[in-house]
Amino acid sequence: MLARAFQRFADLFPMPSLRAQRLIAFTVILTQAGISVTGAIVRVTASGLGCPTWPQCFPGSFTPMAVAEVPVLHQAVEFGNRMLTFVVTLFAAAVVIAVTRAKRRREVQLYAWLMPGGTVVQAIIGGITVRTGLLWWTVAVHLLASMVMVWLAVLLYAKICEPDDGVQTVRVPKPLRLLTVLSGVLLAATLIAGTLVTGAGPHAGDKSIERQVERLQVEIVTLVHLHAELLVAYLALLVGLAFGLAAIGMNRAIRARLFVLLALVCSQALVGLVQYFTDVPAALVAIHVGGAAACTAATAALWASMRTRESVPAEKREPVTA
Repeated sequence: MLARAFQRFADLFPMPSLRAQRLIAFTVILTQAGISVTGAIVRVTASGLGCPTWPQCFPGSFTPMAVAEVPVLHQAVEFGNRMLTFVVTLFAAAVVIAVTRAKRRREVQLYAWLMPGGTVVQAIIGGITVRTGLLWWTVAVHLLASMVMVWLAVLLYAKICEPDDGVQTVRVPKPLRLLTVLSGVLLAATLIAGTLVTGAGPHAGDKSIERQVERLQVEIVTLVHLHAELLVAYLALLVGLAFGLAAIGMNRAIRARLFVLLALVCSQALVGLVQYFTDVPAALVAIHVGGAAACTAATAALWASMRTRESVPAEKREPVTA
């Protein structure tokens, strides 16, 4: 009943072309990745408690107030990041309406619904982060959840680009697909290690004397080495995957995604090295988070390109027998 009611609601909108669906889905990727970067900006500017409560900004007010204890800049940065959540939600809702109006296959609609659902979960995690005074592990979960949303948004884009009446096509042998899965696991481990570095690092999100933010009590050099070694292992797997794909003659789409991913990972490594030897400047933290989102998106795109749906001419389709 609810599905029929929502379909009738979606039918009130113009029929979106495939190009429009792709554009909306691509914007979903950008907004999901973008809000992770603005979240990093909140942290490195020490604006994490610019709005000290949630869902209100201050008790009794959803907007910033003239409060001597909280600088105006910190309020503006944190409140601005919260307002971006509505932009993310808007495009998440738009992609659901678009694929529902176009009556795309159930798989596409499922991935589309994950966007607003995940955004709501992210908002709740953000509220927990504020209410717990920016505990390091809540900040870590917040970032990791953003990376999951970026991954899912890329898969949604890939599913939208596939024809609904297409035939499932495997472009890469199973061993190499499993190697890609393993590289994704190492990417996840690298991201987790990166959040641990953040938890022990200099950018706690709030420098107020009255609010002592609890930090991860582990030597940061140890965590940095763990993070770096996982990144090297991730890169090594990608290089091995590249040789394996070259041996079987990978197609142009897979080759392009793989080269972009390798370039992004190498760039991330360079940014991390500069961060380490320059005492983690704030600007590079935001760049590094954006790079993490880009690597996540590129890995998801590579995975999606290995098994896809392709159109088959009607004369080549197998006849349906009773």
